[in-house]
Amino acid sequence: MKRDFLAIESLTADELHALLGRAMKMKADRRPTDVLAGRSIGMIFEKPSTRTRVSFEVAITELGAHAVVLNASELQLGRGETIEDTARVLARYLHALVVRTFEQDRLERLARWADIPIVNALSDLMHPCQALADLQTLQEHFGRLEGLTLAYVGDGNNVAHSLLTGGAMAGVNVRVATPAGYEPISQIVKRAEEIAAHTGARITVTTDAAAAAEGADALYTDVWASMGQEGEVEERRLIFAPYQVNAALAASAAPSAIVMHCLPAHRGEEITDEVIEGPQSVVWDQAENRLHAQKALLEWLLK
Repeated sequence: MKRDFLAIESLTADELHALLGRAMKMKADRRPTDVLAGRSIGMIFEKPSTRTRVSFEVAITELGAHAVVLNASELQLGRGETIEDTARVLARYLHALVVRTFEQDRLERLARWADIPIVNALSDLMHPCQALADLQTLQEHFGRLEGLTLAYVGDGNNVAHSLLTGGAMAGVNVRVATPAGYEPISQIVKRAEEIAAHTGARITVTTDAAAAAEGADALYTDVWASMGQEGEVEERRLIFAPYQVNAALAASAAPSAIVMHCLPAHRGEEITDEVIEGPQSVVWDQAENRLHAQKALLEWLLK
């Protein structure tokens, strides 16, 4: 039976912990293998990418497979061919397909019609590969996940959504602070709360950034305007100004707290240079862990 990775909930809690453990081992002993030799893995990008594109292509190569990088504008998909037809054709050539797209529905349709694994490399709704790397980063810095508190401050976007459900699944208390009207989708918050009820985690959604950050083990932020929201940049800059991760906010977290950002960062907006370059920052470890978490994921999907 084929497996897809469209959201963190594509995994069970046991599978999530096993993947994180495998990612840690791959990081500790990074070497090329032939575990996926002879496989061809496609990557479709409908949005710009730096970390996702490079980390997945390197991951595929280091697992012994062949990466087929496809720009959506170069495919017939960009000229009117349906997702269903594209899915069925590519499934005849490839062993898996990694997709960075807009609507989550596009991924679900690909998964429905392709009999190969489909990986969500980012959609407007979810960013589960980022959440895998984030959980790996927390685990390697604290030696555990259960009972930690992560405070996410900023826009209730796809990253926040995946952190809510992924954190809840791993037993991490997740606090999300956003301006009114920019909260994460209520259905995702509800689902995170349902998961948390089984793992002992606590889910908090608030408009108070200081309250969210107070005593937290990790302070996390993302850009205030995501891809596709370029027309809202100036308005959002004013609305989100009180949610900047700066030295004062970082000081309210636990003394051992780390600062996280999924990148790219707009320095001086959602995070200051002082903080992103400071001793609490783990953003470069976080970025590197995309590679190791995705290697573990691809191995799990295809081995």
